[in-house]
Amino acid sequence: MPMTASQPNFDLSKSTGNAAAKPRPNTSSGPSSMTEEIKGQQLHRFHFVLLQNFSMLSLTSALETLQSANLCAGRELYDWVLCGIEFGAVTSSIGTQTQVQETLETCVQPSDIVLVGGWHNQQLTNRKLGVWLTRHARGGVRVSGLATAAFAMAEAGLLDSSSATLHWQFRDSFCERFPDVELSDRPHVVQDRRCTTSGGVSSIDLFLDLIAQDHGSGFAEAVAESMNYTTIQQLQKGASVDAPAQSRVRNPKLADAVRDMEHNLEFPLPPSELAQRVGVSTRQLERLFRTYLNQSPKQYYMRLRLRRAYFLLTQTRSSVLDVALACGFQTASHFSKCFRAEYDRTPAQMRKSATPE
Repeated sequence: MPMTASQPNFDLSKSTGNAAAKPRPNTSSGPSSMTEEIKGQQLHRFHFVLLQNFSMLSLTSALETLQSANLCAGRELYDWVLCGIEFGAVTSSIGTQTQVQETLETCVQPSDIVLVGGWHNQQLTNRKLGVWLTRHARGGVRVSGLATAAFAMAEAGLLDSSSATLHWQFRDSFCERFPDVELSDRPHVVQDRRCTTSGGVSSIDLFLDLIAQDHGSGFAEAVAESMNYTTIQQLQKGASVDAPAQSRVRNPKLADAVRDMEHNLEFPLPPSELAQRVGVSTRQLERLFRTYLNQSPKQYYMRLRLRRAYFLLTQTRSSVLDVALACGFQTASHFSKCFRAEYDRTPAQMRKSATPE
């Protein structure tokens, strides 16, 4: 059952002291000179702007990383302010309500802006937010976007000369809407004064990088160790945010074929060309798909195309025909028939059910 506004509010504001325990002296086995070097540095404040249905995991991953830095240093290196477009509580991805401390109107001198996006990308753009972001970005303020917040940044023109990343489920709709923005396949991107993440724990990786910029890589490594994140961090450095099907495929030839499929959804490749690209015969390719994925190449390809159609229908305002064409279908009727066979709903019914109230 979805959570409602009648359930307890979550107070994550730093000033109330509810976010975490008071910083204590560093007791790790690392060199004591590390904390000595940062004693004289000023407090760094982040302004987190919570967008409707923001990702709670992305937000808490960022806040825990900052607080872990405070605990490792034995003093307040970082604090944060939670902001909203308007005053009041903002609903998170898990249905809880988080009260903001400031609005865009009252937050007149943000020092470091972090947008926290969620799972309804049609609610991520707002004219007031765009004007506010543009004004402060021109003034040299760093702007970071967590999860799907790259939509709001691109809408405000902040990614015109920067690459970005975001959650893999939203990449197709983002490319349809902002074709000129270069998308990276990395879990997080730091470029000049623009930072983006692909959601989830990639917020930890971004903020460890920002901590390293402020206090050195040695201190950032100590923070990662305090969070038991060192091993995961190494894995994240080599990770890709492409659709996860590739990472689950253990056979390299099959993985290459799946990658070629995912990169050619609008104009599907025939089985013979797929086989030629990966250096096997058509029969061998068929056998690989049957052995590892328990389906034929044709069936797998169709499901990839229909999955992309699902995301475009639920995340964009493109017409059903445009979605059909973008996913390799020549007619809306054929697309509707295949879509209903997979999802037990027509494209129009799926769009209606996914439209936020």
